[in-house]
Amino acid sequence: MIEVEHLSKVYGSTTALQDVTFAAQPGEILGLLGPNGAGKTTTMRILAGYLPATKGTAHIAGFEVHEHLMAVRQRIGYLPEVPPLYPQMTVEGYLHFVGRLKGLSAGDRPQRVRWALEQCNLKDVQKTLIHKLSKGFRQRVGIAQAIVHNPPAIILDEPTIGLDPRQIIDVRNLIKTLAEDKTVILSTHILPEVSMTCQRVAIINYGKVVATSPLADLKAQQTDQLTYELDVQGTINTVEQCLQTVEGVLTWRWLPVQSSDRRKVRVTCNPDAQVGSQLTHRLVHAGVAMHEMRRLGTSLEEIYLELTTQEMDTSDADPSTDTEDTP
Repeated sequence: MIEVEHLSKVYGSTTALQDVTFAAQPGEILGLLGPNGAGKTTTMRILAGYLPATKGTAHIAGFEVHEHLMAVRQRIGYLPEVPPLYPQMTVEGYLHFVGRLKGLSAGDRPQRVRWALEQCNLKDVQKTLIHKLSKGFRQRVGIAQAIVHNPPAIILDEPTIGLDPRQIIDVRNLIKTLAEDKTVILSTHILPEVSMTCQRVAIINYGKVVATSPLADLKAQQTDQLTYELDVQGTINTVEQCLQTVEGVLTWRWLPVQSSDRRKVRVTCNPDAQVGSQLTHRLVHAGVAMHEMRRLGTSLEEIYLELTTQEMDTSDADPSTDTEDTP
């Protein structure tokens, strides 16, 4: 449905995107994840036809974005980070206005507006002026304008930024509902949004895609070490002597002291070595009391930090700023 191949964007001497490639399939929610300034907004604007690419191509529903711009715009819904709203309009009036801009016929428009209001749970406020709505409701109106013409692909730039926890849950559920028959790409720098909403992730850093994969596969690809956390009662010297004798133990790190006689140590091991039973046997045999032993999984946070922690090439910063767009 959405295919991006070797996309680059250069502003003068500054490279905002460099050789970006990823794809999103029908019915899939793809999270474009990266720190602020990574190039997410530039990517979104190119996909939506608001910016031309310097190099590379982007296809949506089989149409190349800048060769067939009008055909692409008929097939996408775009929500920039700042929703493109007209505060003095009512919700219903605004959606009718957007429907006209997007080419809906006079006969189809009322039905499409009713559908968008129902999908975004806006029927109770459809006669309300937009400037009187809370931020969460304004975000829903922004999503409603993106879907009113029933496009097969939806592009959402930071859709939950600035919302309270209840509003975030509502928007997440709405996105999942939309993805039942649409392709959704959303950008975010908030890790829980990816883990709670998306099936796939493309991690972008300083204008480059550093990983693209289903979340489960990404975690498996990055897990080249195994970590145990031990809660023990015994001297540091005794514990460390035991750790040194277990084949497969790579490193260990003592955590802050919990009490005068109990300590926690985090042990990193070779995943190919079966060290759990050996650790327990050696420590207990040496007289160390084992209160708890937990195997730690590789978290999305650890993967994200590993992939995005690198020296910044100042030529790769994203100079684009999030300004309010019109629909």
